[in-house]
Amino acid sequence: MEERKTIAVIGAGAAGLMAALAAAEAGAAVTIYEKMGRPGRKIGITGKGRCNVTHVGERERFLKNMVGNGKFLYSAWNALDNDALREMLRCAGVETKEERGGRVFPVSEKAADVVAAFEHTLRRLGVAFRLKTPVQELWQEDERLCGVTLADGRREKADAVILATGGASYPGTGSTGDGYRMAEAAGHTLTPLQPALVPLEVEEEWVKELMGLSLRNVEASLWVDEKCVASEFGEMLFTHFGLSGPIILTLSRQAVMAVAAGSFVEIRVNLKPALTAEVLDKRLARDFASLGRKKAVHCLDELLPASLRPVVLDLAFINTAKEIGQLTREERHRLLELLQALPFTVTGARPLAEAIVTAGGVCVNEVDPRTMKSKKVEGLYLAGEVLDIDGNTGGFNLQAAFSTGYLAGRSAAQ
Repeated sequence: MEERKTIAVIGAGAAGLMAALAAAEAGAAVTIYEKMGRPGRKIGITGKGRCNVTHVGERERFLKNMVGNGKFLYSAWNALDNDALREMLRCAGVETKEERGGRVFPVSEKAADVVAAFEHTLRRLGVAFRLKTPVQELWQEDERLCGVTLADGRREKADAVILATGGASYPGTGSTGDGYRMAEAAGHTLTPLQPALVPLEVEEEWVKELMGLSLRNVEASLWVDEKCVASEFGEMLFTHFGLSGPIILTLSRQAVMAVAAGSFVEIRVNLKPALTAEVLDKRLARDFASLGRKKAVHCLDELLPASLRPVVLDLAFINTAKEIGQLTREERHRLLELLQALPFTVTGARPLAEAIVTAGGVCVNEVDPRTMKSKKVEGLYLAGEVLDIDGNTGGFNLQAAFSTGYLAGRSAAQ
């Protein structure tokens, strides 16, 4: 009887769990090494604990939203696309639903259910979990992997190793960049690590006055050296250090790169994107005429949240004690400009540890996209965020982790 192939999976995140599942289903004997006390820690916090598992749509939409090396993922997507992932979860007892914008969540809205489904399926397939067992390095001899070396110095053999340790964001979940160190020691090249999908810090001190304010149905545009390079419509959030929320996170990757390049970077927020400048100006003129004797402090009562009104009036250099009827055409136009382009000077991003996703990682030119097999080390496969791939918010990054994990696991078992 042919002996089963043994596979070591380093990391029990999205990519690692899926890699283990695919390898076990293909008949391999699989062991998962995870330094945390339980699997799927980062899955458990995605989507604010609801787990945005994937996004609806065709392959081209997925690849377009994988802004970091999306074309590398053609084969991975073909191996496990969003429909196949949802069917796999359904068979494991997790029904999913589509929400606004095409995001997909478990019907239960519990990320823990996704993790539990993986764990139950893997244990049924005979996968061994080695929790609280950190891997120190890849055990390598003559450019071929022999297995893994654990933190206590013990070596454990494996016919193949799948490196699925995640990135360097949210270190409390176990993503502390260990995979980058191991891959580099094995001969791989790393592209520089940067935070992606990360809140942005801004120069304006008054942003602290707006901390906690959430805005919906606004448009944020990214300006680099006075040129608009991207824009997003949706929801954003003010924090004590700057800006956050879905549309800011989506713009953050380009913003971080531009700041690092020494460019002048701004976020300009259109607070009323549904109205053209002409329509909004007529609305202001009409409001001002009807409110005539009221103080200017009340001129934006019908347009903006309470905490935002005094900020905008101050930036427009309007004396709030004046009567609205006394406001000049120039003052109204200054308000109009701010309502359609409230500016924020981006000085940087929050630390990598606070980023949802890490940009950079193992150079994809050194990995076979058809198998996720290393071109540098025989017997090594790589999956998930340890690779230099990253995408927009909306479930794209989790889908990439699941797809690359599945392809790596299936390939390693063959």
